[in-house]
Amino acid sequence: MNVSTATVSLALRDSPLVAEQTRERIKDHARAIGYIYNRRAASLRTSRSGIVGVVVHDIMNPFFAEILKAIESELDRSRQTFILSNHYDQLEKQRTFIDTLLQLGADGVIMSPAIGTPPEDIIVAEENGLPAVLIARTVEGAQVPVFRGDDAYGTALATNHLISLGHKRIAMVGGTDQTSTGRDRYHGYLGAMEKAGLPVDPAWRISGPRTKQGGFEAAGQFLALKDKPTAACCWNDLVAIGLMNGISRAGLVPGVDVSVTGYDDLEEAAIATPALTTVWNGQREVGRQAARALLDKLSGASVKPSQELIRPELHVRQSTARPVERS
Repeated sequence: MNVSTATVSLALRDSPLVAEQTRERIKDHARAIGYIYNRRAASLRTSRSGIVGVVVHDIMNPFFAEILKAIESELDRSRQTFILSNHYDQLEKQRTFIDTLLQLGADGVIMSPAIGTPPEDIIVAEENGLPAVLIARTVEGAQVPVFRGDDAYGTALATNHLISLGHKRIAMVGGTDQTSTGRDRYHGYLGAMEKAGLPVDPAWRISGPRTKQGGFEAAGQFLALKDKPTAACCWNDLVAIGLMNGISRAGLVPGVDVSVTGYDDLEEAAIATPALTTVWNGQREVGRQAARALLDKLSGASVKPSQELIRPELHVRQSTARPVERS
């Protein structure tokens, strides 16, 4: 091909030092002769594999899909490939994935940690050459960078919006105290209610749901509450959309008979019926900053083990209105 061995090596690693036309010509020839770039052998020479692990609760949740899209975009700029795993909040599944990354010699990992993740799991990974960055959830004592939305502030925005419309009986639907996200969002709701001088009945907290199905199933419990709350502040958009479907199934009109807020501002929120009032949680920014922090760590830059909170924004749509008393 009349190119040097060094040029071939750079081209197969997608180096920008080689002109794009030349890179493609070299890779086409490599494919024609059946050559496959040996990343493992290259990692022995460079001490870098070019692989980053990403582990989240469930990729089927559009919240994580938006974060992952931003992570992938940022890693692509540095020619990094990522391997994805869902842990479904199964600690052993997460540990198996981390062990696999260590065996592969991966460069680092971005984690939304499973419920119950001890700081020792992250510390051991770091001590064995697998730098970690956390997203969406925190692990106390892990001493690694964390990127997430300001969940307490964001839920207070949604609750205060409902209060400003005149709602006094507001339920909190979804989430769990087992995660930092669940705790912070509930504290944001409680703080807003208490600041407004409004009572909070423990029965108004319907914990657990995190999916559309969970929100749909919670509608019956919500509508059966003795004091008939006029609004629901939901843990995320999926729960809110499921709850609105359940409310509609019961013959009521979400956004008229019952006000509903969501959280995350997924793409589906704007096209739901009614369009969902929700809190934008900065998913893309979380993903971008987390990937950038990991890349900085890999380059030897000093990255503080601090928590970066993205400031949420309230997006008001059709699912909230002044309260209507139900008979």
